[in-house]
Amino acid sequence: MPIGWITMLGIYIICWWTVLFAVLPLGTSQQRHEPPTDGAQWGAPDKPDLKRKFITTTWVAVLVWLLVMVLVYIGWMPLPDLTPPTA
Repeated sequence: MPIGWITMLGIYIICWWTVLFAVLPLGTSQQRHEPPTDGAQWGAPDKPDLKRKFITTTWVAVLVWLLVMVLVYIGWMPLPDLTPPTA
């Protein structure tokens, strides 16, 4: 069952967003001995390193997306046919 590029892009965006929430807490430390004085929140990391996390999210999401596409094309995870019936 071939699927369109818009559907593939939508699946990739969902994979990327899901992987982002899995990657964001990596590398953060809860060790903060003194209260923040610059108006930061207690739970905010000192160095969030978002560029590295976005790059990691992108390549991990590509791997997850490829796995999903393989499962769709071999039929283990079929997508519903949402086209309206023709009269």
